[in-house]
This record gives sequence, C-alpha cells and structure tokens, in this order.
Amino acid sequence: MEHRLERIYRRRLRRYKAYLASLTVTLLFLLLFSLNLGFSHIPPADIMRILVKRIPIISGFLRLSDVPAVEEIIIIQIRLPRVLGGALVGAALATAGAAYQSIFRNPMADPYVIGASAGAAVGAASAIVLGVGYVIFGVNSIPIFAFLGSIVTVLIVYNISRVGSRVPVTTLLLSGISVSIFLSAIVTLMKVVAGDRLHALIFWLMGGLSYIEWRDIIGVAPLIFAGITVIYLLARDMNIIVLGDEEAQHLGVEVEKVKMILLISGALITASAVSISGLIGFIGLIIPHLTRIIIGSDHRVLVPSSSILGASFLILCDAVARIIASPAELPVGVITALSGGPFFLYLLHKRRGRYAL
Repeated sequence: MEHRLERIYRRRLRRYKAYLASLTVTLLFLLLFSLNLGFSHIPPADIMRILVKRIPIISGFLRLSDVPAVEEIIIIQIRLPRVLGGALVGAALATAGAAYQSIFRNPMADPYVIGASAGAAVGAASAIVLGVGYVIFGVNSIPIFAFLGSIVTVLIVYNISRVGSRVPVTTLLLSGISVSIFLSAIVTLMKVVAGDRLHALIFWLMGGLSYIEWRDIIGVAPLIFAGITVIYLLARDMNIIVLGDEEAQHLGVEVEKVKMILLISGALITASAVSISGLIGFIGLIIPHLTRIIIGSDHRVLVPSSSILGASFLILCDAVARIIASPAELPVGVITALSGGPFFLYLLHKRRGRYAL
C-alpha cells in the first residue's frame, strides 16, 4: 500500500513539474512576443541580442555591438518595463485571487472583494483631482496615493469585520462590499469635480500598462515577491482551511492567524499591482479557477501556477489591446473585462445556489 501511494505521489509530482515547466516556457514566449510589438519593428534576433547584452557574464563572450542604439532604448526603456510590469501585476492579482478563494471557500472571490480596488481608486483619484500627480519630491505620487488608499481600506474593512479575536468570512465579505460601494460613490463625486483632469482620471480607472517605468517596477517588485512567497509558504494550511474552520483547527492550523496573514499578504500585493497599473479586473477571479480546473486544488502547485498563468494572461491581454485597434491602443482593463465578464456569468450560473450566505 505504501509503495502504491509513493508511486502515485511521484507520478503526480512529475505531472505538476511538467505543468509548471510548460507554463514557464509559455510565459517566456509571450514576453518575447510582446517585446516585438510596437510601431517600430525590431527583429526578434535584435531583441535577443539586446537582452543578452544586459547579462554581464554572457555578453562578455559575444559580440553584440552591432545592435542599433535606438532599438536598444526602445526595448530597454519602453517595452521591457511595460512587459515586466504586466507580468508582475498579473502574477500578483492571480495569486491574491487564489488566496482569497481559499479564505472564502468560494471560486467567485477575487482580490477586490474586500475593497482593495475601491481604496486604490480613491487614492489615485485624490492625487489626480488635487493635481499632485508629479510634485511630491519629483516622484509620481499617483501610485503612492493608490497604494496607501488600498492598504488603509483593507485595514478598515478587516477591523470592521472583527468579532473579538475572530473575523467571520461572511462579515468580512459584506463589509468589503459595503465599503467598496461607499468609496465608489466618492470616486463618482470626484469625476464630477475633476474638470480638465477627468480624462486622466478615467484613463487610470480603466487600467493600463503604458505608463509603467523602471522606478515603478523597482518600487513594487519586492513587495509583490514577498507577498507571493508568504502565500506560497502557507499553501499547506490553505489546503486544510478549505475543509472548514473547525476541521482545520482540529488538524492544528491556527485558522484566524493564517487568515489574517493571507488577507494582509493578498492586500499588499493587490495594492502594489493596482498602484502601477490602475484597476484591472477579473484576473484574480479567472486565473485561479482555470488553474484549479487544469491541475487541481492543491495550493502547493495552484499558487505558483496561478502566478505564472496570471502573468502570461495579462501580457497576452496587453498584446491584444495594442493590436486590436492599432495604431491606437485600448486600455488593457477593457480587454480583461471583456474576457472576464462572460466567464464570471458562466461561473455564477454553474455555481448558483451552492454558496448562499
């Protein structure tokens, strides 16, 4: 019996490794494909030379001086930050979605259910409407305001939902929805008084990757990687929590402590992602659910797979946003909403009646 279980485990482990390898290869392909998109056509061979040139050990053995300086500036300073920023945002939202679906034990939960997006919207809208977008120490303050707004909102929702030392899932969900509605009303009011800044406000609210710079990536990458790492380290506990709070407690899991860490980590990476990209919806809903269908519900594989697939999905959506209306460009949030809306309705129809509060 033990040998049979061991064979099953090894077979499953090989399958998981194959999934992760294929997802990683797909992500790398989409990264290169996206770098090739743009008004200026740059051959794939030149793109590879430009990227390899930035790797000190490898570049020392190759002759790469024939790459035009203009092409190098376009790839390194314009396209690469956008693509890497999209990968970070997609990975963060998908991972947070996997964590929240575990907490709520509901595949229709996503990173925005506890007010993270609404808080970020109020923060960014405040920076835009008040005209402080580029005047704080010479740094773009919109991501800073969005990040602070998102974190503060999540903390408010968490404290409102607290009942003694516990945070009931239903109360947390309802509190998040209520606070989000209130903050959405504030954003609507800001649209009315925005004046000539209305266009910038609406564009940010639609979500996009076109203005991501290296300083944005440097600012949020450590937070996103740290949050994803913490969530992954709690994957075993997430597997147990899905069984129910009482069962998890009997199995030795500190349920409330784990929930709090997951909520904070998910809010941290969601706020970091939204602060540089604007509001991009449905990734945290779609990607974890699709990953769960493909590989199962083991969070030890679900979390990293969701991260990679989320990064790939947003890069692909951004590529579509650049191609579909060329030479103009659609906000990537529109593409994710167009793909996520029908999927959400399908999921809601499929799961109706199973998660009544």
